[in-house]
Amino acid sequence: MVQPIEYRETIGDAVSMVKKINKLRSAILACATALTMLGLAMPMSAQAEYGDIVINNYADQAGMNPVVFPHWFHRARFRCKVCHADLGFKFKAGGNEINMLKIIDGQYCGACHNGEIAWQVENCNLCHSGKPGTSTQVHGSTVQKLVTPANAKNKGK
Repeated sequence: MVQPIEYRETIGDAVSMVKKINKLRSAILACATALTMLGLAMPMSAQAEYGDIVINNYADQAGMNPVVFPHWFHRARFRCKVCHADLGFKFKAGGNEINMLKIIDGQYCGACHNGEIAWQVENCNLCHSGKPGTSTQVHGSTVQKLVTPANAKNKGK
């Protein structure tokens, strides 16, 4: 029987759970690496899926791929307040002035991705996996199809 995922109220509550996940992730990565080396696995490329947040405030200008933030992966494990209240993330894709210096300094993503709670930021392509030129957005959002850009010409009039 599948056990439901418990929500975590604070970052502190999540530390032991994340350590268990990291041990499992290490084992899975070792298996995937072995299969790849044996030629039995196809390499996977990260791509944004519906509901992921694509962040490209600075990436293109810095010569990096946009960041793909797996929102629902995090949301399944933590209550909204952990990131949006405790860590200060605004409820708007691209609403924060996030950069690598702030992350390394322990702000935003760096509050957890510090090598103790979750993996560190040395592997750039784990986050910077978006298609170059993709705008900051909630990937696949119907809002993009419903809202007419402010600079679009009024057709039909």
